[in-house]
Amino acid sequence: MNDRTSALDSVVFGVDIQSGDIRGDSPSYALVVLDTRDTESDEVRIERDVVSFRKLRRLIERDEPAIVATDNMYELAADKDDLVRFLRWLPHETRLVQVTGSERPEPLSRVASRHGVPYGKEPMKEAEAAARLALANVGYEVAAFENTTTVKVSRGRSTGKGGWSQDRYTRRIHGSVKKQARKVEAALDEANLDFERDVTEKYGGYSQALFTVEARPQDIPVSTHRSGDTRVEIERERRDGIEFEPLVKRRDRVIVGIDPGTTTAVAVVGFDGRVLDVHSTRTADTAAVIEWIIERGRPSLVAADVQPMPETVEKFRRSFDAAGWAPPSDIPVDEKLHRTRDIDYENDHERDALAAALFAFDDHEDQFERISRKVPADVDREEVIARVLVREESVEAVLREMNDDGDDTSDEPDETAHEEPELTPEEREIRDLKSRVNRLESHVEDLSETIEEKDEIIDEYKDELSEARREERREARERREINRLERENGRLERKVESLESENEELTEKLDRLKSLWKLDHSNFADVNTNGILTSDSEWEVAERKSEANESGGNLVPVKIVEQFTNGALDETVEQYGIAAGDVVYLRDASGAGRTTAERLADFDPRVVLRAGNLSEVADEVLFEAEIPVAPADGVAIQEIDELAVARESDVAAAIADWEDRAEERQKEQQKEMVDQIISEHRAENRR
Repeated sequence: MNDRTSALDSVVFGVDIQSGDIRGDSPSYALVVLDTRDTESDEVRIERDVVSFRKLRRLIERDEPAIVATDNMYELAADKDDLVRFLRWLPHETRLVQVTGSERPEPLSRVASRHGVPYGKEPMKEAEAAARLALANVGYEVAAFENTTTVKVSRGRSTGKGGWSQDRYTRRIHGSVKKQARKVEAALDEANLDFERDVTEKYGGYSQALFTVEARPQDIPVSTHRSGDTRVEIERERRDGIEFEPLVKRRDRVIVGIDPGTTTAVAVVGFDGRVLDVHSTRTADTAAVIEWIIERGRPSLVAADVQPMPETVEKFRRSFDAAGWAPPSDIPVDEKLHRTRDIDYENDHERDALAAALFAFDDHEDQFERISRKVPADVDREEVIARVLVREESVEAVLREMNDDGDDTSDEPDETAHEEPELTPEEREIRDLKSRVNRLESHVEDLSETIEEKDEIIDEYKDELSEARREERREARERREINRLERENGRLERKVESLESENEELTEKLDRLKSLWKLDHSNFADVNTNGILTSDSEWEVAERKSEANESGGNLVPVKIVEQFTNGALDETVEQYGIAAGDVVYLRDASGAGRTTAERLADFDPRVVLRAGNLSEVADEVLFEAEIPVAPADGVAIQEIDELAVARESDVAAAIADWEDRAEERQKEQQKEMVDQIISEHRAENRR
């Protein structure tokens, strides 16, 4: 068991409900304060009072007691959620302790009687009993949070809804968050704390940075605050539910395997072969490792994985006054891997420590079973095994010694005891104490030498650590710069791909425009006549070629629109463009409405050649816009791939024909208008 019998020098609050209920409006509490600070004797300063819940919280905030003890935690909280909020509110160094047990608490009277603490039914007596029990390390700490803390750096004010300087304002806030996040990261690095960082990058910097730190809030060199554009929030990570941790943990007899070196690894195994814990460290000294082991059990057997046992492992063995074990020869790596195959460990050092402890257990397993069969049910089996291992005595001798220690000794000496050849218990104890003193004196000398060596090593390590930290910070800066350059390189590569794609499209368009230009400045007779869309005979084609040669053969480009719709117009504009004075050929002129016709008229083409008939609405719109419209049958249109040309003379003839038809159409419209006026005049005269 733990030798510690009372809480550290501190203040303990004992609390019990006096009247009312926490679920009501105004509960009152009986409060007993036990103050063990600054006392030269064993006396404890006691204060008693009846306080409201609000005053109780103020006193807890002011005094920051080590323990707030109660017989029922739900006297301080209405439900589980309220209890979690109360635990979050408690000062960092204050623990809530339920002295009556964990999930199934016992009556306070029974617990107090078992530990010899005065008890009374009055609330003040119950509060005092709870405080004294907690002071004696009786009870369970109520815990709802892990030893992991979240540090959140975020914006301290909103970026707003906009404005002429909105971008600059937003960039400044995000830059401030990034700057504050770097300060927090530097503080955590300086404190040598393990943490993970998750940032949300925004315009100008960060909108949020989240640090998950393996430490309690009081161990983190950062506090919750809000300053200008940023704020820092600290919150402990919550557990899945409410858990209970005993104030004093039973320390059973254990087997300890140790792998010394630059990295020291320790494994703890129970007498039943269960692996209880494993740990490795490069920074902790011998005292810290011993403290870690003591927190997990009382070592009875210290094991190594090599032969002979290293001096460092031997020092640990002497520190615990435990038996030692080493294999006949160094344990091969494949056997270590096989023996530890079902156990999780972090590195090879932990594997070696585990292998040492487990092989030591395997070597003594039969002995443990033999001892267990001889030990009565009412005797501590592990204590007997430990004494047999350390003292190398028989089970019977150990049992006799334990029975003698448990018997009440009388004032009169036992005359028959002097006649026995065996030593009396007192003489055996003296012998053991002398032997232990000699071992401890030798151990003290060894430790003194070790301390001097460690001091020198520590100084060297400090220098190396400082240099390593500088190197790590430099590498971190380089990594951040590399990441930034990689992101920038990726952005530029994506931009290059986009520009190359755009350049290919423009090149294709330029090629098409060059082809049009060449056709516009070439002779129609040079064009291959296999693609003529008219039904002219070869004689007519030859005649047209002759006329073209005589007239100089001027050609004009023709912009083809597959169908008289907005979509087809968009496609032609995208590929070739339609400008004022262009010749437009509608391969299918049917189906257009007013909107499509008005859009074509807005381009102001020189002439529109159509295949098929226009709708009445489209024909009316183009006529009113004075856009010539002529059938495509009267114009020889030559198509080469996606390009087309027509003879200038044919186009001019089509326009002249339209003008004649337009003049007649206008005359007809005027005549109809005059007839309508006369009809209307006659109708009015009849009235």
